Amino acid sequence: MHPIFSWSWVESQSALAAQDWHSCASRSLPRAPFYAPLEQRRREQAFDGCLRAVEQELHAPPRTQADRVAFQDRLVAAFARFAAAALDLEPSAIELITHGFLPAGAEFACRSRRFDSALTMSEIVQACRNAWTVYGLQPLLGESSCITPSIVGYSLLYPYTDNDLDRTDVSAQAKRRFCARFRQRLRGERLPAQNHREAAIWALVAMIESQYPRAQYPQVFDSLLAIHQAQEESIAQLGPGLIGGRASIYDEILRISCAKGGSSVLVDACLASGWLNQQESQAAFAWGALLQLGDDLQDIHEDLRRGSATLFTLAVAEGIPLDSLVAQLLHFSRHAGTELDRFPAGLAALKDLLRMSWRSLIVAAVANAPEFFSPAFLRELERSSPFRFAFLRSRHRKLASRRGLYASVFSALIDALETGETLLPTMDRCLVSPVAYPG
Repeated sequence: MHPIFSWSWVESQSALAAQDWHSCASRSLPRAPFYAPLEQRRREQAFDGCLRAVEQELHAPPRTQADRVAFQDRLVAAFARFAAAALDLEPSAIELITHGFLPAGAEFACRSRRFDSALTMSEIVQACRNAWTVYGLQPLLGESSCITPSIVGYSLLYPYTDNDLDRTDVSAQAKRRFCARFRQRLRGERLPAQNHREAAIWALVAMIESQYPRAQYPQVFDSLLAIHQAQEESIAQLGPGLIGGRASIYDEILRISCAKGGSSVLVDACLASGWLNQQESQAAFAWGALLQLGDDLQDIHEDLRRGSATLFTLAVAEGIPLDSLVAQLLHFSRHAGTELDRFPAGLAALKDLLRMSWRSLIVAAVANAPEFFSPAFLRELERSSPFRFAFLRSRHRKLASRRGLYASVFSALIDALETGETLLPTMDRCLVSPVAYPG
């Protein structure tokens, strides 16, 4: 039986996710491996060794096609050594990353750049995170892993829509006008694009339509309308007066976060397979709710600056350390990890890799925001991290300060793919005929 992804379905799943979240409260940190300081330093040396290897490659950037292929091989080998030495990843997991996710990311970036050469590398990397989610869902749903037109179309919607909806210098009225037009386009209406941004968005929707005809795949477009409504509701998280620590806000913010995150990965799952059963859709929704809360923790400094209300900024506004919330989030991560077993296919190595990556995201977010936690909590959690928190903060700052440098690395990785024609529309085609695509 295939569920219909109406808004009432989303609300019911958000309520279940909130219930699961509350069931993870009032607990100590979940059990995890222990890393002695000497062991952490050994892993940090492996991290820095990989970093040096990458930096050395940049001194002599590849010029020919053969050089680019060899350059990619050396970078992949450096990462494989790091993954084995610092992260204890099994060979099967390393294979998934080096010969699966990394090449897929490069291909996605290549197609994104072909679509719109004005996209920044930061925007492409942001969109690539979602593309990797769909890529990981494909084998879990019994599909072959590959970058498809719908993956490019949906993932690139984020730089064009999500970031604009989050902006504080755009009026709520202007956001509502755009949201209304975007909803019409998602329903299949043929609206002439009013500007360059709309032309791009309309074309991205057309990419999805080209792979999934509306009449044959209603779940795809129901899920797109669901995430659109969730995005509209998330606008309420911005603005003065929302961060005040009032208990009545907490449940509303939790509901909004679960709906937004859950609907997003629900779309990812639909794009991976076209059709989902109830178990698969529930597992995808739980995955998305977790990722949204993890992202909220990761973005706490930016959200405080913008005045965006999340579970974590609400606690900070009340002067409450985030210890218990993060312990709750780690237990919630474990719960979402058990939901992966609802997917009928996929290697155990892939499911383990996903669970590890979710935990790593949370731990790294704590390391980069120590001022919001008690010293005792930081000491306890740090013991379960492969790297010391000071090291993680230092390398995070180092990599952030070298974004241009590492954008060059990413560009070099995708240069080898920049050959041949693509069937995907480019921005030039979009501006000539922004709605003349099959639907």
